Amino acid sequence: MKWFEILQGEYGCPMVMLHVPYQGDGVITQSMRRYVVEQLRNKVIPLLEQVSGKSYDEDRLKEMLARSAAAEDDLVAVLESAKNVPSPIDAYFGGVYYIGPIFTAFRGTEETIDYYGALRAEVDERVSQGKGPITPDGEIQEERYRVVVEGPPNWTNFREFWRMFAEDGAVVVASSYTKVGGVYDFGFRHDPSRPLESLADYCMGCYTNLNLPSRVDMLTRYVEDYAADGLLINSVKSCNSFSAGQLMILREVEQRTGKPGGFIESDLVDPRYFSAANIKNRLESWFQMIEQRRA
Repeated sequence: MKWFEILQGEYGCPMVMLHVPYQGDGVITQSMRRYVVEQLRNKVIPLLEQVSGKSYDEDRLKEMLARSAAAEDDLVAVLESAKNVPSPIDAYFGGVYYIGPIFTAFRGTEETIDYYGALRAEVDERVSQGKGPITPDGEIQEERYRVVVEGPPNWTNFREFWRMFAEDGAVVVASSYTKVGGVYDFGFRHDPSRPLESLADYCMGCYTNLNLPSRVDMLTRYVEDYAADGLLINSVKSCNSFSAGQLMILREVEQRTGKPGGFIESDLVDPRYFSAANIKNRLESWFQMIEQRRA
C-alpha cells in the first residue's frame, strides 16, 4: 500500500520520497551513496526550499551535524553503560526515551547536546553507586537476568509490558530497536565535512536497512559484549522490516552464543495482539531455561 501517496491525496500537500538502497550485500557502496545524495540534492532539497521559502544553507547543516556528532558520543556512552553489572539503565524500555530527542526533531540542536550531557552524567553517577535502572514502578533492586531484545516494544500496553520484566529482575542490556535511528555504537557519526554524504550513510546504516547476516552479527556481539543471558525476540505484526527472518536470527544467535533464545508476540499499535497471560507465560518459561543453563 502506498501510504504516503494516500496521505498526499488526503491532505493535498507536497510529497517527496527518498529511496534508500537496502544493504543486501552488507556494505554501502559508492554508487549507493551517490544515488541517495543525488536525490537529496535534486529532489528533496528543492521541494523543501519551495515549501519553507528558505534556501538551503549548507554551512548551517554542517553546524547541526557537528552538534549531532557530539550528542552521539554521549548517547553511545549511555548505551554502553549497560556493560556494567548491575546495568544502570534498561536499554529497551528506558532506551526508547534516550533515543527520542536525537532520532526526531531535536537532532542537531543545542538542546540535544544539553540533554545527552545531563543524561550521561546521571548514568555515570548510577554506575558509581552500583544502582540498577529506574522503572515506572521504582528502581530494580536485584538484577537477575541480563537480556538482549530484538524487535519493537508494544506501545499499547507499554508499562504493563515493562513491568513483566522488572518484576522478575530482568534488565534489557542491549536492543535492536534503539538502533532503528542509527547504529552509533558501531562507529557511525554524522560528519560535517561531507554533509550530504553523511546523511546518505546515516539513512543506509540504520538497523532495519541491514541485511539479516549483519543483524545476526550485531545481536551476537551484544549477547557476548554485554554478558547477556540470551536473546529475546518480540515479534510484531505491524512492522515487516523487523519481523521478517526473526526465527532464523534467533536460531543463529543461539547457535553462536550457546545462550537460550526466547520468542514472544505482540504488536506496535494493535492491542488485540497483546495477550498479557501468553507473554507472561513465555517469559517465565524462558527465564526457567536460563536458570537451567546456569545450573
